[in-house]
Amino acid sequence: MFKVKNFEDNDDVIIKEQNGAFKVVEYKRDLSVDYEQAQSSYFASEMNVRRRQLVCDVSQSNITVQAGAMQWMVGNVNSTTGIKGAGDFFKKALRGSVTGESAIKPEYTGDGLLVLEPTYKHIILLDADDWNNEIIIEDGLFLACDSELEHKAIMQSSISSAVAGGEGLFNLGLHGTGIVALESYVPREELIEITLDNDVLKIDGSMAIAWSGTLSFTVERAGKSLIGSATSGEGLVNVYRGTGKVLMAPVLE
Repeated sequence: MFKVKNFEDNDDVIIKEQNGAFKVVEYKRDLSVDYEQAQSSYFASEMNVRRRQLVCDVSQSNITVQAGAMQWMVGNVNSTTGIKGAGDFFKKALRGSVTGESAIKPEYTGDGLLVLEPTYKHIILLDADDWNNEIIIEDGLFLACDSELEHKAIMQSSISSAVAGGEGLFNLGLHGTGIVALESYVPREELIEITLDNDVLKIDGSMAIAWSGTLSFTVERAGKSLIGSATSGEGLVNVYRGTGKVLMAPVLE
């Protein structure tokens, strides 16, 4: 049995978002500053530059997190590698080497709370059920997820798509049922969600942070010809085609 006081119930803390076993805690102000930092800290808070933490209720679900993300945990919470034999280890090591994610992501089980390191980035919670049970995410955005979600290395349709499109040759794909937490440089309030029904989305730059696994990703000329692309002022664009959703930032990082 444990009790946690002056954390979620602190009057300087709000629950920004909650879904499944996850809560996003946001600090309205940073009170742990000295006289010289107070002014800059005040204006940072006014511009929504605030510390945030992901709180995970391990009693609701086993949780997989990015390596090194844990700050503290309380209760009967155990950390494992999540590796199920030698074959699983080599598969995860290979996936990590091509996606740029940590090869081994710790899995937390038991009955208690797991709190991740604070970040000034925005924490976005996505439900895989809303994405036809397969989400592909931009490199470096993964923070945590329900362990029921299967991690896959999703290869782009061609090497040219990866190089010209500003994406890696492989992206991390999450398949199954559960919640995934992303670290985004753009808040949810500004993210643009586009739903395609057998249609096409073209983006000038790698501004998509997540998209459905049912969509095909290619890189194509903005115009129908080289001359058309040149005269339009655009060159190559990232193209998402099919039926599914795309979550897009309004600006490049």
